[in-house]
Amino acid sequence: MESVVEAALRRRIIDWVVEQAERNGGYLHREELLNFRIDGMKLPVIDFSRGIRNPATFSSTLSITSTPHGPYDDAESEDGLLHYAYRDGDPWSGDNRKLRNAMSTGMPLILFRKEVPNIYTPVAPVYVVDDYPEERQFLVALDESFTFVPKPGKLTVPQKEYALRLAKQRLHQPVFRTRVLLAYNTRCAVCDLKHGSLLDAAHILPDADDRGIPAVTNGLALCKIHHAAYDQNMLGITPEYRVEISLKLLEEIDGPMLKYGLQEMHGRTINLPRQAAEHPDRDALAERLRVFGTHNQRPPRTPTVQP
Repeated sequence: MESVVEAALRRRIIDWVVEQAERNGGYLHREELLNFRIDGMKLPVIDFSRGIRNPATFSSTLSITSTPHGPYDDAESEDGLLHYAYRDGDPWSGDNRKLRNAMSTGMPLILFRKEVPNIYTPVAPVYVVDDYPEERQFLVALDESFTFVPKPGKLTVPQKEYALRLAKQRLHQPVFRTRVLLAYNTRCAVCDLKHGSLLDAAHILPDADDRGIPAVTNGLALCKIHHAAYDQNMLGITPEYRVEISLKLLEEIDGPMLKYGLQEMHGRTINLPRQAAEHPDRDALAERLRVFGTHNQRPPRTPTVQP
């Protein structure tokens, strides 16, 4: 396939993957990816049984799948890059040749993280930026800028810091969202809204905190208004899983959104994941509730002076 035509088709596929994942809540189902069609032609975006997709008409790899604890030694390194292991067989032909061609041409590809069976979190576009035959590994970067770095395997300190920030934003956060939304059956823990594109994974303890780990137990599936209210300490959740709305908001009168979207949530018990092991950590909720309480203390009354 002519490279210009392939590049345009690849861009359309990547755009569809990103848009469809956002509609779902940040992830795609295996069947969606296997049954993808474009211009009336069926073109699976992932392989039926392998962790790499190389359409016969493409000169470069379309997608790779990284499975934590999977059969290959794929791992995110301390420099924020993904070390993607060679496929079995001849290192200079087949899948490895098409990955190497993606590197030489700068073609973007899709990285899928398969944290849960049959569920894929896309990170796209990503780029193959280096090749280590002696270690049988490719380096995959999350940003096109690394295709211009002379030695991606030996990043400077500022480059490494940038790569790590990117990994947090473009890899860790989407994966965290997928895990949390799936645990909560893709619905808001507070109000039951089930539209994935309107749901976020909220941290209980913020990720800036050393204890703010990207684990389901430190997360809540919240619609965007309740996520914003939680972050602004207008909404709190007790260790008993009960919603509290700030006194100030409870006393306001400001239309149906305030009344039905926030005020009527006060005292409600949140929806919880089916698995008890995925329930919000009570200690984390208690600590976060203290912050909520600090922001919602009534000012002390000014004593009345008797004449």
